[in-house]
Amino acid sequence: MAVKSPEAVALKQLLSELTRPGELYEKLPDGRLLCYACGHECKIAEGKEGVCRVRFNEGGVLKVPSGYAGALACDPIEKKPFFHAFVGQDAMSFGMLGCDLHCSYCQNWVTSQALRDESAVSKVYRLTPGQIVEMAQQRGAPVVATTYNEPLITAEWAVEVLKPANEAGLCGAFVSNGNATRRVLEYIQPYVQLYKVDLKSFRDAEYRKLGGQLENVQRTIRQLHEMGFWLEIVTLIVPGLNDDLAELEEMAGFIADVSPDIPWHVTAFHSDYKMADTPNTQIDQLLTACMLGTKAGLRYIYAGNRPGMVDEWEDTRCPRCDTTLIKRYGFQIQFNHLAEGHCPDCGEPIPGHWSKTCVIPQG
Repeated sequence: MAVKSPEAVALKQLLSELTRPGELYEKLPDGRLLCYACGHECKIAEGKEGVCRVRFNEGGVLKVPSGYAGALACDPIEKKPFFHAFVGQDAMSFGMLGCDLHCSYCQNWVTSQALRDESAVSKVYRLTPGQIVEMAQQRGAPVVATTYNEPLITAEWAVEVLKPANEAGLCGAFVSNGNATRRVLEYIQPYVQLYKVDLKSFRDAEYRKLGGQLENVQRTIRQLHEMGFWLEIVTLIVPGLNDDLAELEEMAGFIADVSPDIPWHVTAFHSDYKMADTPNTQIDQLLTACMLGTKAGLRYIYAGNRPGMVDEWEDTRCPRCDTTLIKRYGFQIQFNHLAEGHCPDCGEPIPGHWSKTCVIPQG
């Protein structure tokens, strides 16, 4: 949709000013710029912008977002969701505007679809990286997470924030759609320890409707695991879009093939944005997905967005002896019996970031 309203025009102008020269690109012989911040790898001509609408070619230089937040909050890390990292603690969360996909059911559409949808006009808060880190420290949050929009398309700003966060002993986290490139993952890797991927479907045709490709996301998931990021995967189960049992079974099998220790969150959709007439996900759909995950060999499966209604699927249980290690009610921790990352009953190691502090790799 073309930007027409005065509010949208003003926002676009402001965002074009809150930029700096990017790093994730190369110049092509024909004068275009190859951006590799996300899997689209746009080739951007002079005066044009990429699919994300926030990275653009100005005088042969790729200009990228910097110096602001479109959303900012300190909330439980379980909300991201990360269930195997810093249990019961907070994440200082920040986001910018824009996305490289255009999901019609997006639950953060006001930030993600800015510049693409006239009705998605967000406030902009001018901030420095130091201010975000200071907010995290003041609130006692051990994690700083970039979320609310797609952080890959604002990766340079993420690094500006997460580098001083790491230096202050805080962990960096990406909450992402997973449409990455190897080069952007290598760029953020020194500063990002936790990475959540939304695996939206296991049908390429559906991904293309959203503006992406399944193959890119599959490749990213494999690369994240191989590169040593702590990875958790979320699938929002949307009735009529990705709730087919065969598709969910294939999805679970793919994750298990990468690693059975990757936590898989199957979460409930609620009617939103351009899918306001689509029914909400039912409890039995979540429970069925959990059983399919178990059948595929996944050891840590969670059902989300329905507190107290999904039996033990909110909890972390020992895959060897079935002891309940962490009991949850929504984002609230009711008890945590993990003993330094091990089951206290049988000694089984439970993968994750269980320390109260983040050890940042050196070098």
